[in-house]
Amino acid sequence: MSIDNEGRIRSWTLSPSRPRFVPPPGAVDAHCHVFGPQADFSFSPKAKYLPQDAGPDALFALRDRLGFARNVIVQASCHGTDNRATLNAIAVSDGRARGVAVVDPAIGDAELDALHEGGIRGVRFNFLKRLVDDAPKDRFIDVAHRIQRLGWHVVVYFEADILDEMRPFLAAIPTPIVIDHMGRPDVRQGPDGADMKAFRALLDSRDDIWTKVTCPDRLDPAGPPYRDFVRSVRPLVEAYPDHVLWGTDWPHPNMEAVLPDDGLLVDVIPEIAVTEELQRKLLIDNPIRLYWPDQE
Repeated sequence: MSIDNEGRIRSWTLSPSRPRFVPPPGAVDAHCHVFGPQADFSFSPKAKYLPQDAGPDALFALRDRLGFARNVIVQASCHGTDNRATLNAIAVSDGRARGVAVVDPAIGDAELDALHEGGIRGVRFNFLKRLVDDAPKDRFIDVAHRIQRLGWHVVVYFEADILDEMRPFLAAIPTPIVIDHMGRPDVRQGPDGADMKAFRALLDSRDDIWTKVTCPDRLDPAGPPYRDFVRSVRPLVEAYPDHVLWGTDWPHPNMEAVLPDDGLLVDVIPEIAVTEELQRKLLIDNPIRLYWPDQE
C-alpha cells in the first residue's frame, strides 16, 4: 500500500511487467477508470475511498505498454455523478476512448445528450453497499428507458449473493445489459459451482446481456497465475463468445492491500480465450460492437 502526505491511496503498480501475450491489433481495454487529477476534478464528498491521481496520461501510457489500442473508461465511484474526469480522458484520447457514466436519476435529457456528444455510450448502476449508499431500482429503470433513444446500454455491478434479488430488476431493463466482473462469483467453486451456474442462467435469460470476464486479482484469492479464475471462466468464454468483454480494471480501485501487476493480468487472456478467434471476439469485435458501432 502507498499513502501520500494527504492520505490518498495508490492501488496500482507503478511499473507493471510487460506481458508475454501480445494482444491483436486494435484490441480494446474495455474496463478501466481514471482518478482526477484531483486539482482539476474533485472527488465526491460521498466517496468511500480517496485515491491518488491516476489521470489519462498514465492510463494511455499503460495502454501502450500492454499493447492495446483503445479504452472504455468507466466512471469511478470516487467521482460520484460528476463525469468530468471521464469526459476529459475521452476528449484527450484522440478518438481512442469511449466511456460509461454514472448519473443522478434526475438528470435532464440535454445533459444526457451532452454526455453522448462527449463519448459516453452507457450508464452504470452500482449495487455494492461498500461503495454506494443508495441504489434506487425504480429510478434506475426510468433512466434506462430514457437512454434508449441514444443507443446506450446499462452496466450493472453487483455481487453473487444478491443475484436472485436482482433478476426482476435486470429483466425490466429495456436496453442491452453488461454485467461487471460476472457478478463477482466465487471462482473457487469451479465452472460447475453454484455461483457460475446461477450466472449462466442469467446470461441465458435474454440474448442482449454481456459480461466482463475481468478481475482475477479480485476474484481469485490464491493470486497469480489465477488458476481458479481460469478454470471457472474459460468455459464461460467458450460458451458465450459473442457476449464477453475484457479489461484491466486499472487503476484497481480498493485493491491497495495487494497491488495487481497489469502485465500478469494480460497474460490471463490466452488462458481464458485459447484461440485467436476467441481472442479477437473478446478484445475487438465485441467491444467495438458496443462502443464504436459506427466503425464495425
